[in-house]
Amino acid sequence: MQKIIRQIAAEIRVQEHQVKTAVELLDGGATVPFIARYRKEVTGGLDDIQLRELEFRLGYLRELEERREAVLKNIAEQGKLTPELAAAIAAAPTKQELEDLYLPFKQKRRTKGQMAREAGIEPLANKLFADPSLVPADEALAFVKAEKMESGDDFTTVQAVLDGVRDILSERWAEDATLLQMLRQWLWSDGLLASKLVTGKDENNTDNSKFRDYFDYDEPIGRVPSHRALAVFRGRGLEILDAKLLLPEIPEPGKPSIAEGKIAIHLGWSHKGRASDDLLRKCVGWTWKVKLSLSIERDLFSRLREEAEKVAIKVFADNLRDLLLAAPAGPRVVMGLDPGIRTGVKVAVVDATGKLVETSTVFPHEPRKDWDGSLHTLAKLCEKHGVNLVAIGNGTASRETDKLAADLIKGMAKVEQVIEKVVVSEAGASVYSASEFASQEMPDVDVSLRGAASIARRLQDPLAELVKIDPKSIGVGQYQHDVNQSDLMRSLDTVVEDCVNSVGVDLNTASVPLLARVSGLSNTVAKAVVRWRDANGAFASRADLLKVSGLGAKTFEQSAGFLRLRSQAAGSNPLDMTGVHPETYPVVEKIMAHTGKPVAELMGRADMLKTLKPELFANEQFGVITVKDIIAELEKPGRDPRPDFKVARFNDGVEDIKDLKEGMTLEGTVSNVAAFGAFIDIGVHQDGLVHVSQLSNKFVTDAREVVKTGDIVKVRVTEVDVARKRIALTMKLDAAPARRDAPRDNRFEGVRPGQNPNRGGNYGGGQNRAPQPAASTAMESAFSKLAGLKK
Repeated sequence: MQKIIRQIAAEIRVQEHQVKTAVELLDGGATVPFIARYRKEVTGGLDDIQLRELEFRLGYLRELEERREAVLKNIAEQGKLTPELAAAIAAAPTKQELEDLYLPFKQKRRTKGQMAREAGIEPLANKLFADPSLVPADEALAFVKAEKMESGDDFTTVQAVLDGVRDILSERWAEDATLLQMLRQWLWSDGLLASKLVTGKDENNTDNSKFRDYFDYDEPIGRVPSHRALAVFRGRGLEILDAKLLLPEIPEPGKPSIAEGKIAIHLGWSHKGRASDDLLRKCVGWTWKVKLSLSIERDLFSRLREEAEKVAIKVFADNLRDLLLAAPAGPRVVMGLDPGIRTGVKVAVVDATGKLVETSTVFPHEPRKDWDGSLHTLAKLCEKHGVNLVAIGNGTASRETDKLAADLIKGMAKVEQVIEKVVVSEAGASVYSASEFASQEMPDVDVSLRGAASIARRLQDPLAELVKIDPKSIGVGQYQHDVNQSDLMRSLDTVVEDCVNSVGVDLNTASVPLLARVSGLSNTVAKAVVRWRDANGAFASRADLLKVSGLGAKTFEQSAGFLRLRSQAAGSNPLDMTGVHPETYPVVEKIMAHTGKPVAELMGRADMLKTLKPELFANEQFGVITVKDIIAELEKPGRDPRPDFKVARFNDGVEDIKDLKEGMTLEGTVSNVAAFGAFIDIGVHQDGLVHVSQLSNKFVTDAREVVKTGDIVKVRVTEVDVARKRIALTMKLDAAPARRDAPRDNRFEGVRPGQNPNRGGNYGGGQNRAPQPAASTAMESAFSKLAGLKK
């Protein structure tokens, strides 16, 4: 265990004692949010990001140690464990390197090499490799069998014996862990991922044409971006693309490849025209072509997929975090509109607490076209319930419904009722509508109307509403169906948990799904909390939690700090509405005694609290770091880390892509972010793309360095393609628009992704580098990913 602690400490660059304490807390049942927030003292201030990495690496390294013990035991039972091998196994840093060392000792089906060894040919193989001056045919005569062996193996000819020599040597070399690692590393640096359209497939077929960028594509495998790797693997999985690993140089016919040359160098052998050299060359070639080329391609493809999936999962997780921590509109009366054409627009009004108060369905679009009647119905609802915010789902007929809302707002302005409108992502709303929880929340409401209520609540509190939905259904991922689903789910679950606990939860209003994401609370305990609340009324204090069946002292410790009583009952402790943990209330009592002020007068008094010296209130249990956190919480009690709510102002008269003109400056909302750019909702039913090169005047490698989902940004239109529904935008508002008559830089004309225009054709020399495509080419490629992102 000490070895694991030492390794993790080195990897995340912290002290060993910090890792040791964190591991002890995790093993003791503490959650990451609890440790990050309330155990800073003992971990030396490890944050949630460091703790998540520590938790992941701890699991991996423990699995590695278990496998290491099993491998050592198995080899020892075979009687083949040498001190050198044991030391190598003990030092193996990864599961793959451990398996490389174990490969020669694994139980496997009977191979040709094994057959040759059983026939006693191994001494000949050793002899010829040790002394290539020997004549193979002459030496093989002594090993020729008079008849077939009982197993049926036939070594009755010189050629069969020499084939046995080839099988023995090639198998031995293919199981050389050092050689395997060297070849993998070389090909990861210099090999090419190449793809082409499967022979016989129609490139103009709609499904096939989505992969047009990869019909004749190659790029250094170690530099392939995540989205391109996953696109190639998706195309291969659909049997549209052939994908291969190519050597960095194609050898002349009859000449050994670079890979064979590297194997020979590793073995310390070279062809010097000796009697056995031709045979040994065949053995080396056989080792590469038959034994290693396909297995290494498989290994590197697995590595590429794994690394691409990590990036894709991170993109999804980052976008989900941004969405969950988006600015809440707060306690406002909201009308949710779930757009539809034939089936009508579903309407739901929720009050300031999120309670559904009325529903309706209007038919402003085809086939009824009851525009005026729909406006009349909506206006009556707005007037009756005091609606001041309209949430419009972004699905089918969203823009038409957005225009309906605009007319509604104009009409209500005449009676001095101010209403704002926001287009909201409705991803996952249908999943929620049909869920068991939705039927419990709104048992007498039609499934189709529940979606409109969910859309309305998403504006009030995105976090509280979206936790009711499977994170994978929220639709902010890149190639989310192509990645490892268990890894994706684990990553998304941690994001939801971290977001919920960073904001905190109102104990008296939170739903079961929201409570279940609180540190220490399981779904079962969350249900028990709600049952107690329904039976006994609102919680008067955090201490009442201990009255809940199944909620013991350990669960209380883990959860209490994240559960808040935002509506204070008479006589209750004001600290219960803050992020101060109940275990530290005695520290606050010391501060009260020192200042002579009750806690209610301390809260929010930054001027007074800033004069306090934390050292005066620290003790053995709670040190200076914890006291500083308590004082910071008292300065802004119950503070919400989320930004203030703002609404993007769409330009009047710009409601369709046809209304756009190059040079227009617009305001929009970031709807999705990928490494290559950001998609912006500018109110025309089709998101525009700000390519990563157009996000800032400084160099940007990842779009999330500049923007995140939900941000409101200003953009300028640089290109509009109405036919293909593509909008190119820039956030570099101070840059002069490109002149149409300017000389074109055609260096990248016709360049495929990853192809170097300085070297005509495929990779075969020159700089080993995939160039950055020209903006137009990159834009074209980026737009082709939109379908994958939106799924």
